[in-house]
Amino acid sequence: MMQVYKLDGNSLEVISCPPEDLCKGDYIIVEDIAADAALVAQVVNTGYANVPGILEDLLRETGTGKLEGQDFDFLKVKSFVDIIRDAKIFSCKVRRALVNGELNDDISWSPSRSTSRIRRVGEEELLKLIDIKGTRSMTLGTLKGKTDVPVPLSAIDGCLNIITGKKGTGKSHLSKLLVLNLISHGGICAVFDINGEYINLGHPVDGKVPLDNRILVISPGENFKVTLKYMGLGTLLSIVSSVLDLPANSAWEIRRIWNMLKESNALTMKKLGEAINVVSNSYVRDALLRRYESLIGSGLFTDNVEEASTLETWFEKVKDGGAVIVNLHGLPASLRKIVVEFMLNKLCNLLENWFIRAIFLFAEEAHLYLRETYWEDIVTRMRHLGIFPTFVTNQPDSISDTIYRQADNVFLFNFTNENDLAAVSKATMADVQTINTIVKELPPHHCLALGKVVNDFPLIMTVKNIQMKAMGETRLFFADAASKGSLRPIRLT
Repeated sequence: MMQVYKLDGNSLEVISCPPEDLCKGDYIIVEDIAADAALVAQVVNTGYANVPGILEDLLRETGTGKLEGQDFDFLKVKSFVDIIRDAKIFSCKVRRALVNGELNDDISWSPSRSTSRIRRVGEEELLKLIDIKGTRSMTLGTLKGKTDVPVPLSAIDGCLNIITGKKGTGKSHLSKLLVLNLISHGGICAVFDINGEYINLGHPVDGKVPLDNRILVISPGENFKVTLKYMGLGTLLSIVSSVLDLPANSAWEIRRIWNMLKESNALTMKKLGEAINVVSNSYVRDALLRRYESLIGSGLFTDNVEEASTLETWFEKVKDGGAVIVNLHGLPASLRKIVVEFMLNKLCNLLENWFIRAIFLFAEEAHLYLRETYWEDIVTRMRHLGIFPTFVTNQPDSISDTIYRQADNVFLFNFTNENDLAAVSKATMADVQTINTIVKELPPHHCLALGKVVNDFPLIMTVKNIQMKAMGETRLFFADAASKGSLRPIRLT
């Protein structure tokens, strides 16, 4: 039996004696038949009820436990006392109110302690209650009882998502699942792949038809190079200023050189280098040469028109649904940032010219290249641009407060570090207690979903398996060696 113990704002404490089998993340309904209203609450913590005298009773029993064969239960109340001892307190957060059977955000109503009835909400009833609406949906995970959680595409479309947690908990797995589901519904995705985990995502593990024609991999400097003319002045200035920290006065010199080369129809990397070499001011010349060498070293640029490519060519191949994987694996940090800055600027150009209607952008290991100079601008204008980013990181403090506060959905995997939890708590769709108590105990491949994807009802989901070559598994020395039979005993003397 459960009864209301305390209610303070959206914090609800329920006493259960004998204790119900409730776990963190479960939902309950506090119904008041007389008022024809109810509160929908989620269990965020559990503990034993602090009953007066319980410590004294436990100590007494411990002290007499060694006296075998003697019955100290003269009044035959031990069974009743044991029930009292096991009484539990469930700390809950009120998520919504139910008024005349309809969800209501006004939770100021208080149920009666004496006439209210509390019951657990089953998974099917919970999903029906949450009423995740959408004409098209996908399944990212299941609840504890293996019930699929439908996620409407409308909850991802036009939204900013954050996937974060400790390494090895399943963040990238969920990100790949999102990519596969989006392209299966005709969505266009771009992925910044740091570790080369997505390059085989189009190959199934069960022999089914591969998705090679819908998941394309571009490797800057190999199968993807661009000309200086295609890059454009705006992108060039953005790279040298934001990524390569070129001073403003030197940036004006770049603009002058560009206009000069454009007038003479000589916009090539070779001519750009020659023009920089004759700059009269030695300080400006040296600054420009260092940035020019970085651009050449990236391998992204070429003067050979035949080997040059364009993003338009790649995205034309996936216009009916697909993903372009930008393989950043093996690139030094400085060159990686050059490529990311180039891609972001050109994607914005494609969207502004309506070559692409909209795009889902996945930033894997976002903390390695997340810079306020361009990401925050994209986040601020994303709904107008048509770029809907998903940040995947194990360092939540690398994401700015601005991004957290604008996030529409957050998928939290296990965290135990207090500083990480504090950073994640900046997201506006969940309270600190829910995050701190639930996220710490999540097993691998389980996440706490927050935001539009669950209609602002936090849910613990087990992430579904992927039937494609997801890669990204932790490579173990002894496991690999044992499987190859290469471990040999060594005699120590």
